[in-house]
Amino acid sequence: MTRPHPPHDNPPPHVLREYALVADGERGALIGPQGDIAWLCAPRWDSGAVFAALIGGPGHYTVTPTERFVWGGSYEPGTLIWRNRWVTAAGVIECHEALAFPGDARHAVLLRRIHAVEGDARVTVRLEPHADFGAHRSRDVRRERPAVWTGHTGPLHWRWTGAEGAHPVRDGHRTGLAAELTVPAGGHHDLVLELSENEDDIRRGEAVAPDRAWHATRDAWARAAEPLPDCLAPDDARHAHTVLRGLTSASGGMVAAATTSLPERAEAGRNYDYRYVWIRDQCYAGQAAAAAGAHRLTDDAVRFVAARLHEDGPRLAPAYTVTGAPVPGQEKLPLPGYPGGGNRIGNHVNRQFQFDAFGEALLLFAAAARTGRLGPDGRRAADIAVAAVERRHHEPDAGIWELDDRAWTHSRLICAAGLRAMAENVRCAQAASWAGLADTLLARTAATSTHPTGRWQRAPDDPGLDAALLMPAIRGGVSARDPRTVRTLDAYRAELTHDHYAYRFRHDERPLAEAEGAFLLCGHLMALAEHQQGNEREALRWFERNRAACGPPGLFTEEYDIGQRQLRGNLPQAFVHALMLETSVRLAAPAPTEGETP
Repeated sequence: MTRPHPPHDNPPPHVLREYALVADGERGALIGPQGDIAWLCAPRWDSGAVFAALIGGPGHYTVTPTERFVWGGSYEPGTLIWRNRWVTAAGVIECHEALAFPGDARHAVLLRRIHAVEGDARVTVRLEPHADFGAHRSRDVRRERPAVWTGHTGPLHWRWTGAEGAHPVRDGHRTGLAAELTVPAGGHHDLVLELSENEDDIRRGEAVAPDRAWHATRDAWARAAEPLPDCLAPDDARHAHTVLRGLTSASGGMVAAATTSLPERAEAGRNYDYRYVWIRDQCYAGQAAAAAGAHRLTDDAVRFVAARLHEDGPRLAPAYTVTGAPVPGQEKLPLPGYPGGGNRIGNHVNRQFQFDAFGEALLLFAAAARTGRLGPDGRRAADIAVAAVERRHHEPDAGIWELDDRAWTHSRLICAAGLRAMAENVRCAQAASWAGLADTLLARTAATSTHPTGRWQRAPDDPGLDAALLMPAIRGGVSARDPRTVRTLDAYRAELTHDHYAYRFRHDERPLAEAEGAFLLCGHLMALAEHQQGNEREALRWFERNRAACGPPGLFTEEYDIGQRQLRGNLPQAFVHALMLETSVRLAAPAPTEGETP
């Protein structure tokens, strides 16, 4: 049972499992169980937050019942339209929440519709836009018409409609509007917030009509849905696809997560800014979409990754903004952060080389080619990626986990997998040379990174195990029947898993769960690896265990604290949704036979 927070306080932080996401492709907002939109960066994913309460800054937009309530909620199927639901002593209230979809890169529209489901709905409303993580309070706040307010904060201009009874409030450096609304039983009331970089959109443009915007948003989500094949947990698979679509910009770029600085492990100091497009993660999503027949997401991934290869070639960066610009350097905000987390923006990945990105790009292009969707730009980008593999395979890199530079085994073997996949799926004169280069990479890696026990090891100078070493066989870079594949899986299962949760690698001598949370991506890799070996029962146990590691909104973070059953890390983590989607499809089909492309 939850009590509404005092109307003039920042909404308190909640455990991550209780936040829902609404997104329109260009930005996303997190909504807590008290109806508190505590996070929204505008106008784009990597812009400053206009609502930063999630990490302790000013700025939120809250619609919450005036009475004590019990919270629940759900998404409208196939959409990122969230329905907050509150049961009070007097009745039932719902607030339907959405970002108008598809989004305009310069003009965000937040839709909130309060429904009095049973009895009158009495709610308190508070709007506090504070741009750039709270650096700018709202100014020139004025009532344009009885139910229309305007103002600006930093580079953003805003218009709020539907709050006829609102009044300005100011508390120190914080400014905003407050209102109390009563919606008669059976009725509804609309609130619409617009945020734009262009003053004319707000001052001279026509206010958004809520009925029209709701209809257009639902219609657009219906058109964005793609029929999925037979799969396990079809509703969850469809939701995973929807989340990936909501994180994907019109540029084709898909952000790794909507947030920054949420702790991967409470009080561990590991927190990063994931509001950017990681090439690897984008390729995971594109391959998952290809497996599910969700061709538009695959097309988006190919378009974005190909464009980066055409621009940067062998200097391909690990991550970019959704516009294709470089990721800014890491810095700290003057905010307290989410409890146990930090206050970082930007990412040090902009200084790294990650060799495996070329292999993942080739795997993505091969997946597109299998369905006849690799166009000329993608084909030329594949040639660029192959040339980069030839040129740079001797260089150390930061690897999949972005650690110190080494000759990581996974990086080289996943590039071999990409080369083999291209050779098998693209008919051209170069196919034989691609396969030959894959053989060379495999032989050289085997000579330096085969453990004395016959399994793969992390690097020539690191004999440890790593979840990433499961991937080359899953992707066809190494045979599933290769003794090194089987021995790696057996050793990993014995040493780096617990109760069907999986960990990346061993940090030190501490118990696994004390060093970090279980990695949900790795749990799905175990499901795929067991399936590939014909261990169907084990594959299903891995899938079911890891797909349940979420909260009521069905969103996954990167890590899961199995002791406290809590989500850890930025929300939602795109690559977990991608692997969940792919696993749900692949486990519904027979395991691939030897030599068959997964």
